[in-house]
Amino acid sequence: MFLSRFDGQSKLLVRSLLSGASGAHRAVNVFHKQQRANPGVSLSNLMETLCRDEIACPETDGRPLTVKPLVCLFPALFKQNLLSFIHLVYSVLPRTTVLRVLECLRQDPHPSSWVTALVRQLERNLRAHNEEPLYTPLCSHRLRELSQRFVGFSETGGWTRCFTSQTVQSESQSASRLSDLGTQRKRKGSFVILDSDGEETGQQSKRIKMDVCGGECVDAEEQRNEEISAGLEDDAAAEAPAKELQPTLCDALPEHIKVSVLQIKELLESQTEWDQSSMDVFKVLNDCDPTQMEALCSILCLPDLPEQTLPKLCSSVLSLSPDLGYSTAATIIKSLLLQKVLSLSEPASRCLVTTMTSFCSRYTRPMCYTLIRPVLEGKNIGNSQAELLNRLIEGCLDSHYRLLVLQMTFKIAWSEAVLSIIHSLLDSKPDLNEEMFTQFTEQLVSQSPQFTKSVKFAKMMLTVLTKYSSHVTAVHKHSLSGCLMLNETFLKKSLQAALKRITHT
Repeated sequence: MFLSRFDGQSKLLVRSLLSGASGAHRAVNVFHKQQRANPGVSLSNLMETLCRDEIACPETDGRPLTVKPLVCLFPALFKQNLLSFIHLVYSVLPRTTVLRVLECLRQDPHPSSWVTALVRQLERNLRAHNEEPLYTPLCSHRLRELSQRFVGFSETGGWTRCFTSQTVQSESQSASRLSDLGTQRKRKGSFVILDSDGEETGQQSKRIKMDVCGGECVDAEEQRNEEISAGLEDDAAAEAPAKELQPTLCDALPEHIKVSVLQIKELLESQTEWDQSSMDVFKVLNDCDPTQMEALCSILCLPDLPEQTLPKLCSSVLSLSPDLGYSTAATIIKSLLLQKVLSLSEPASRCLVTTMTSFCSRYTRPMCYTLIRPVLEGKNIGNSQAELLNRLIEGCLDSHYRLLVLQMTFKIAWSEAVLSIIHSLLDSKPDLNEEMFTQFTEQLVSQSPQFTKSVKFAKMMLTVLTKYSSHVTAVHKHSLSGCLMLNETFLKKSLQAALKRITHT
């Protein structure tokens, strides 16, 4: 909206104030973090920018343009959060600065009741001699109507009777229930008539409840307390390592990286668009060594980042110049993407696919070693993972890296999902040398007994015999012939015919 008017630190505060009903407290937390990172930080730039004049477009056609303070153009909830934030931190703000913001807010032609009340309260706190009531005229009218409904209750005890009339009835009902319980326990309860203050009745009622219910409730209450205490101890034991880890990770980072981590974290949690100044904060990634990079990824909780945030983060990382080093890129890819890919149980989302293809196009080698290889080696690789890797193979990997991925399949146990990946690699016709083709043939022969009824395996064999016939030697042909004898699919005859057509040695 108007975020481009603010500097980096002020922008984080504005985003917090726009974040909903808890915006004021979020902004206070952000400001305190900024103070810890930079003790000399000031709110002056934020307040000055909010007070600058801005051209406001009319809500309806035909009206002229107007000039208003920028703060008046924000929604009412932002103004309410801003005033609550100022109330919480006004001790660090110059009095003239706060009064100037309040004066700007008074120029709003349609202020909300909450904003009006908060403005007046702040003026009282600053001793600006504002004697106006905090409530609006409409609120005053409603209070007057409410008070008129209680005419006749102005004498002593009147309001008490108004609010305790229902209490007397409920007390009498509860007393009858308690009397029954008391009879069962051979206890007698005495009741007194309610006087004007109602104090004796309240105390007597408490004594009755304690006497009658005490014996029954104590055991159950103690049991509940024991269960709650046990649960709290378990939770505390589970959370203790995380709480101990966070300060350790932060301590390992230099001050300028700590500041950048704070800014990145606020960006990742915000729901607004990122501009160029927001993306510049990611330049700190080039300053991190491998240990610092792992700490940064852990603090930012990258594995838990929502997928809709991935494209923005990817765009910011890819815009960096110079490119990230291998270890830095590998750490980011592993932390950000690996767990998301391994946990797929359905086709990958558009955001995840876009992010992975973008990273793979720029940082191909780190993607191969830190994402593709662990996925291939995973025990639970399924069709969703295979489909995603096939898209990367077809769209991002050149011949060299396709050969690299094919070699990775020589060291793992094959599954139906892995077969589809190998088939995709072979269809792309990578430049196999004699040694690599021999290794692949040996793998085919060794893995074939578990795929005698697999159509995918048979189709892959057919691709080998048709597209790579020039690589087949007499030794290969003999090994493959024995492999085809085990095949039980409808493609068996086609496979044997394709092998028979290979006559050169």
